[in-house]
Order: sequence, then structure tokens, then C-alpha cells
Amino acid sequence: MKSRKRVRILHTNDIHSHFEQMPRICTWVKRRQAEAEARGETSILADVGDHMDRVRKETEGTGGLANYGVLEATGYRLITLGNNELLTFSKEELNRLYRESPFSVLATNVEELEGSRPEWIRPWTIVDTDECRLGFLGVTIPFPEFYRLLGWHVKDPWDVLALEVPRLRKEVDVIVVLSHLGLPNDRRLAKEIPGIDVILGGHTHHLLKEPERIGDTLVAAAGKFGQYAGEVVLDWDAETRRIKKMEAGVFAMAAEVPDRGLEEQIARSRYQAELYLKQPISQLDQPLPIDWYHESPLGNFLADGLRAWVKADIALVNAGQLLDGLDAGPVSLGRLHEICPHPINPCRINLKGRQIRALLETSLQPEVQQMEIKGFGFRGKRLGMLNVAGMEVVYEPTGVAGQQVREVTIEGKVMEDEAVYSVASIDMFTFGIGYPEVQNGTDLRYFLPEFLRNVLAWHLGQPESVALAYRTRWRQWNG
Repeated sequence: MKSRKRVRILHTNDIHSHFEQMPRICTWVKRRQAEAEARGETSILADVGDHMDRVRKETEGTGGLANYGVLEATGYRLITLGNNELLTFSKEELNRLYRESPFSVLATNVEELEGSRPEWIRPWTIVDTDECRLGFLGVTIPFPEFYRLLGWHVKDPWDVLALEVPRLRKEVDVIVVLSHLGLPNDRRLAKEIPGIDVILGGHTHHLLKEPERIGDTLVAAAGKFGQYAGEVVLDWDAETRRIKKMEAGVFAMAAEVPDRGLEEQIARSRYQAELYLKQPISQLDQPLPIDWYHESPLGNFLADGLRAWVKADIALVNAGQLLDGLDAGPVSLGRLHEICPHPINPCRINLKGRQIRALLETSLQPEVQQMEIKGFGFRGKRLGMLNVAGMEVVYEPTGVAGQQVREVTIEGKVMEDEAVYSVASIDMFTFGIGYPEVQNGTDLRYFLPEFLRNVLAWHLGQPESVALAYRTRWRQWNG
């Protein structure tokens, strides 16, 4: 009997509902697992989070069941939760999704606010093989304020792992961490937390074609969107009870033939999603067009809705949040998802008049309006101008940049530079993205779990909301 045994860990991360890639991954997984079985080796399939993304109708229209079905059909044994799972689905939705899952959901640093965990969340799990005992943990990136509003307490991953790794180490031969923390944090984990053999990474969409070796820890990751999948190979010496060799690599999925059965399963999920999303929720008697670079009715409509939703003095939101306008006629959930797919939440923040004026000046600059934004929930193309509600802005189009705003009135009164106003806006701005002046406000409050499209759906049901959206807020100065 050979003393050296081999374990293969197949892994994916940050697929973000790229369903077109999932059947290719399935083909690759089946082949690698069959090859391992033929050699008498053990293989384990894991996902490192952000498998789901509500930008895709298959995910949005099934509440994540389409993704769940893929994970089950592909044979995943372990997953951890990314910020897309934890931030864009309510606790109730996640409970329904995972409470009877055939795979282990590892979230070592995730608890409910009262300190308990749902039965479907495991802090760690042990996989026994003929070769050795492997202990798996999973950690996700903390966004404390957001998670608190959703009913979760996401602890500091370093504090949690510093406690749990030594405990688990006593029971297992190998420790693997599924880390949805990002590459810089994975490197820090490898340096600061002794006892971790392998870190499978995600969150920052990094592709490590060759693994990084930091001390005794191997760090691996497979990029984004299912373009690659990864494999870690552990050679285990049963006599010495030590890892003799660790290797890792990534494999491109482009040339893989999609698994036909999974393609058909996804098609059925897509059909179910479309049935749900085509439900009409309102009827428009007149269209609501959008313009990213000029005031428009749909931009005003979103600003009005935000202001009413969070109960603020005024509202500021970029036109680029809306990818298209709404035609007259029925409006469906699916159409709102098409024009506003972002997992972006409303917020309310206090700003002084001079800060608001600075934001309005910035909004008039063409280079700002045309800025391309990536990440932070934004799924659009251009930033766009600021749409406003609860205020009127008189501006000089040909004036000197930074001095074009001549007058601002709020509820008919001239805005005062040192006066404080409550402002309805969006979480993206509070991260310093797009219109960074917003992050300098005070008394910030986020409104979760609703997204901007939920606000649009609600506002469509409010009396006179469409007529109000046609009222001009930006007026050119006539001298």
C-alpha cells in the first residue's frame, strides 16, 4: 500500500451568475473527478462566493434558485457566502434557499445579531478521506453597517480565524480556508494566522495562474465570471502525517463543451424567471424617457421616489443608474430589472448647503457625466448628471467650470451654505464613488434590503408621481 496519497480540491469563485459558463465548468468538473476516481484519488468541489448576482434575470426571477440548482447539479460539496449573497438577499430569502442544501455552507465569521446561526450555516466542516482529514472554514468580507441592517453580525475574520484555526487543527491533518476577502487580505491571513495550509480566494476577481506561497500556506484563486476554474493538488504522506507536496493551477473554460443536461436545466430556470418577471405592476399613460446628460422625466422620477422613500428634504441621484426609459403602457418587474439592475440601496445623509452646491457644480462637468464606473454595485455604463428632487437649480451653461450654479432653492427658500439638509441618495456615493462629496456628510443611514428598482416600483403606485416627474428642476440662467 502506497504511503503517499493525493487529494484534489476543485474550486471556483466570483461567477456572478454567468450562467453561460456554468455548463462548461460542469463538464470540466465531471472529467477531473472521473480522472481522480480512476486513479483512486479523492476530489472535492468548492465555491468561494459570489456565485449569485441579481443583475441576471435567472437569479432575480427565481430568487437564487437557478444558482442553487446549478451548485447541486454540478456536485459542489462546499461553498462560502460572498457579499453578493449576503448583501443582495434578505435573511429570509437565504433561509429558504439554503435550509435543506446538500452542500455545506461555510461562514465562520457570520452570525445572526443575537449570536446564533441558522442551522444551514456551518462555522467549519471536516471532510474525511482515505488519505487524510481536511478541515474547511469559510470567511467573507465585513461590511458591518449593511450586514447589521440585514440582521447579520459579520465578525472580523482575523479574530475569528485566530481562534478557530488552532481549535480545528487539533482534529484535522490539513486546513483549507475559503476566503471571500480579496487577495491583499489573503496574503495577510497567510502571514498572520499560522496553521492554514491552503487559502482559496475570491472577491477581488484575481486570477492566480501560479499559486502564491507565503510561508507554509498556498494561496490560489480562479479569476472571475467562470472564465477559469482552479485545482489544488495535495500529496499526503500517510506515514509521516504531513503534506509532501502542494501544487495548484487554473484551467480556461472557453474550450470546454457545455454539459447538455445543465444547459437544459438552466433554460428551464430562465423560463420560470421570465414568467415571474413579466408580471405587470403598473400602467403608464405617458412615457418616462431618460437622458444621462440632461434633465429627464425618468431621472426626476427616481429622485422623487428616493426622496419620498427615505423622507428627506431633497434627493440627489445620478442619471446613469437608469439604463433606458419606460414606454407608455404596462410596466413589468422584468422591465424595471432591465433598466435598473444594480444591487444599490437608498440612503439618507445630512449635507451642508455648500456641499450640495459643490455636488451640483460637479454634476455640470461633461467629463464627470461621461465617467465610466465599475464595481460598487454599479452595472451601468456612464455616471451621468445628478437628478434632483425637492429643489430647483438655476445655472449658467456657458459659465466658468465650478461657478455655473447661480442659485439653489429648497421648498421655495434660497439654500444657505451653512444650513444642514437631509439628502436622499444612494450607497455608492457614500463609498466615495462618482460624487465623492457625499461621503463627507453626517448622520448616514442606509435603507435595506430594497434596491433602486424597488423604489421605482413603489413610486409608480403613488398618485401624480408621473406628472411631478415632468416638472423642471434645472433652469438655465437668463442673465
